[in-house]
Amino acid sequence: MRRQRLFLKSGSFVLLAGMLVAGFLGWSSPAAAAAAAEGQSVSASSKAFTLEEATIAEMQRAMEEGNLTSKRLVQMYLDRIKAYDDKGIKLNAVLTLNPDALKIAEQLDRERQEKGPRSPLHGIPVLVKDNFDTSDMPTTAGCLCLKDSVPAEDADQIAKLKEAGAIILGKTNLHEFAFGITTSSSLGGQTLNPYDPARYPGGSSGGTGAAIAANFAAAGLGTDTGGSIRIPSTFNSLVGIRPTIGLTSRDGIIPLALTQDVGGPMARTVSDAALLLDATAGYDPDDVATAYSIGETPASYTDFLQADGLKGARIGVAVELFGSKPEELAVTEVVYKAVDELKALGAEAVPIQIPNLSEIMSYPSLSSYEFKFQLNDYLHELGPSAPYDSLTAIIESGQFDKAQEDSMKARDARESLDTEEYKDIVLKRTKLTREALLQVMADNQLDAIVYPSTTQTAAVIGEEQNAGGNNRLSPFSGFPAITVPAGFTSDGLPVGIEFLGRAFDEETLIKLAYSYEQGTHHRKAPTLAP
Repeated sequence: MRRQRLFLKSGSFVLLAGMLVAGFLGWSSPAAAAAAAEGQSVSASSKAFTLEEATIAEMQRAMEEGNLTSKRLVQMYLDRIKAYDDKGIKLNAVLTLNPDALKIAEQLDRERQEKGPRSPLHGIPVLVKDNFDTSDMPTTAGCLCLKDSVPAEDADQIAKLKEAGAIILGKTNLHEFAFGITTSSSLGGQTLNPYDPARYPGGSSGGTGAAIAANFAAAGLGTDTGGSIRIPSTFNSLVGIRPTIGLTSRDGIIPLALTQDVGGPMARTVSDAALLLDATAGYDPDDVATAYSIGETPASYTDFLQADGLKGARIGVAVELFGSKPEELAVTEVVYKAVDELKALGAEAVPIQIPNLSEIMSYPSLSSYEFKFQLNDYLHELGPSAPYDSLTAIIESGQFDKAQEDSMKARDARESLDTEEYKDIVLKRTKLTREALLQVMADNQLDAIVYPSTTQTAAVIGEEQNAGGNNRLSPFSGFPAITVPAGFTSDGLPVGIEFLGRAFDEETLIKLAYSYEQGTHHRKAPTLAP
């Protein structure tokens, strides 16, 4: 029997917030769509396979033509991890490798020969943030306190990936318990940015960000409570999707704040992110919020990989979210150029002001409220094998990142969620943000809103990392957002542009983002991991 975490106890207000969301009103097709969108033919004669920057469609084509096996693909990625994560520039992005990855790949190769592929992800290696439960590897949240904790069941999104034939190659480092945006943990240490190892990779999904940017796997999964998919995607020149709350299951993800938590794809291309979203979206009886996704998902998100998707689109440019401080001007310059590129690709850019923006931004994240109660629920559900039974016990053990001690103790001191302050945030903040965004989109007949994904670039390790507050609009409303590479600053640091849309309208965001990606091709692989 699967966990019932998301129905009970501290999830009561999560369910209430999820109810607000309710008011938002076949193998060959996705593979062919992804390949065709990239200008490929799945039956075309292939050249020698090149791993670096290869798309999932290209990997599938090579395997279909007999020029590549899943086992060889896994080995190629393992070799790169050894060369650049363990040695070389030592990114320190991967915490755990799946000891059975090669054996699983060999089994999937046989299955392909005997029955054909299960899905476009058949035999494709992916890396996942180490707060997704995996029944065959430890799930640690980056904390020494959970270094030997192996859950009995996979998280729902992990189970869906395995059912699709994907190979979970390993688990990536994260900012411990997803608390911050610099990706350091007591178990994994500090992850580095492959574009400049002296800088942070973003967070909290920085291990996935650095690993996918450096071509350690085809694509990956991160989680996002405030900006934890989109910040590292931006800092690593990746595509990152924060789905609508309720599109993908949170069951089996170590929680930070379930009212805001989601898991989603991080990839080098929009097409690869769309394939991961296809595989992981959908109803899960163990996460009640996913019931709202029924009837809201297309046959495949790859159907919206349209190179001309920006033609005729009306894009709201949230000018108030463009940074004006000296340390923000480099990003602002790149993103204003991106707006010009949107117009050149056929979109109409409409300057907008979001109603009640200052009030919306004054609200805090719920991670400091919900974490203790929901982590305790998670530990309880691990059963007798749980190394600790509460946040209090973890703090008493000393087996955690001491840099987070004050934050952990402050969260542990919270006695109840049954307070007016908490209820006001859950209810009023959600309603205020949602209605402000819907109003400005309706008044201006917008398809999406754009703004800088972060207002600053990756900071030098040891200095303060500030990403700005733009990433709050998506979690505060529950609406989806996608960040796409927008180019680089003059000193070679990646910058992203974020598209925000209406609930369960990921297909429009994918269409717009894909059109922008194909019209600009801003992503460049890091030269330090050739």
